[in-house]
Amino acid sequence: MTLKPLFGIFLGPVSFDLDVMLVFSANPSTYNRSGKVIPQLKDRIGSTIVTHYPRDRDIGMAITRQEAGMDLGGEHPVLVPPFMERVIEEIAVAARRSPFVDQSSGVSARFSVSNWRTMVASARRRGIQLSERPAVPRVSDLTHLQASALGKLELDLMGTHQMREGQMVDAIVAEAVGTVFKEYVDQHGLEAIADAFRKGVRIEVGELVPSAQYAERLKAVPEAWDKAFEVNASGDPAVRASCVEFVLAGLWAADQVSRVVKHGRTSYEFK
Repeated sequence: MTLKPLFGIFLGPVSFDLDVMLVFSANPSTYNRSGKVIPQLKDRIGSTIVTHYPRDRDIGMAITRQEAGMDLGGEHPVLVPPFMERVIEEIAVAARRSPFVDQSSGVSARFSVSNWRTMVASARRRGIQLSERPAVPRVSDLTHLQASALGKLELDLMGTHQMREGQMVDAIVAEAVGTVFKEYVDQHGLEAIADAFRKGVRIEVGELVPSAQYAERLKAVPEAWDKAFEVNASGDPAVRASCVEFVLAGLWAADQVSRVVKHGRTSYEFK
């Protein structure tokens, strides 16, 4: 294209490299669990936008904490130990690869966000009832995830072998606890703890058991009490109670001890 002279200067053909970014918006309700922006947006641009889950668990944890939007301070503060934060995110990771879950339906970030809120709410309730400050989430608080997880996972009817939704959630939580347990706890010494249970030891813990009672209850298995220090060296009774439950739940996930949950109490004993 030849341009007319402007102010006595002749301009020749001019070309520019285009760098264009198109931005589209979809309502939150149109982002489904399978990681796709679904037809409402596809109708507008003629394409399906495929997204993905966080590839790094730490990024997933940051997203979950941000989207949960909960103030952990205030009059009834809550302290979430790193291992419990990892368990919550690992539950979503385990669900996304579980043969029991219909993978075409996916597992969204809302699953982790709801579970996070439920765990924190359970810990805060304990803190209020038992006057413990700060309140620290425990594995026993995860029993309430049945309320927040059900309805957000779809069963794979061909892979569940008639497994009920509650059983599916329990299996996924156990897998997540086992995974994080292996990351935090040295396997050396676990056999000594299992031997103590073989002698008939039975330990009962629970979401409403005061943290100060855990030291007394673990006297029969001092090895388990010592193992808790590998998880977190804090001397705070509430943190120590959380660590103890994590160790016991890890042994259960590793099939070293049996577990019975009844009326908010969890009993661990030899299988």
